[in-house]
Amino acid sequence: MTPDPSRLTLYGSFTSSSSYKPMLYLALSGMPFSFRTVNLKNGVQKQPEYLAINRYGQVPALRHNGLTIVQSNVVLDYLARTTGHFAGASEQDRWTAREWLSWEADNITAVAKVRHYSRFRTVDAAVMDYFRPLAHAAVGFVDTALQGRDWLVGDGPTIADIGCWGRMVFMAEGGMDIADWPNVQAWSKRLASLPGFALPYDLIPKKDTEFDPCA
Repeated sequence: MTPDPSRLTLYGSFTSSSSYKPMLYLALSGMPFSFRTVNLKNGVQKQPEYLAINRYGQVPALRHNGLTIVQSNVVLDYLARTTGHFAGASEQDRWTAREWLSWEADNITAVAKVRHYSRFRTVDAAVMDYFRPLAHAAVGFVDTALQGRDWLVGDGPTIADIGCWGRMVFMAEGGMDIADWPNVQAWSKRLASLPGFALPYDLIPKKDTEFDPCA
């Protein structure tokens, strides 16, 4: 059977925070989609078949209506623009949410580095000494931004929350205790209370899967 090009198809890996971000978006949106697993441990992301989808050899990648979208925050922006979910209530909110995604790519990535070097790859202690303060500073910035408010932008969750939390979710695997940032901890609980929410290892499958929440 020929795949339906109008159906969202997400390529990703269950260990990847970059994959979790669009997966969480789709789960919270309650939208049907197809998931295609890319086994990073076996190097599938560097094989010609996948490189034809994502020339960077990374996850995630999204295919929809003849388009291929890569880079997790670009995927979030595309989904928000296309589906209307979590985009932001006003034009200013929509731009501010995208600002957060750009900031996240430069800063919260340090959290992912600390997690990666703690769990998947041993590096010189000097490398961790460099990235750990950056990771703490990034989470601290989010904690300060959440002072006195429920969400990063506007009065409801947006792609800013999904994008930032989607990277920070693995902080414990890097030895970072979320309780050190009480506003972030409370925010994570608000996210967890949203219908469709699930943590990465519960949400992202290890094999190709069809998600049809309304079926």
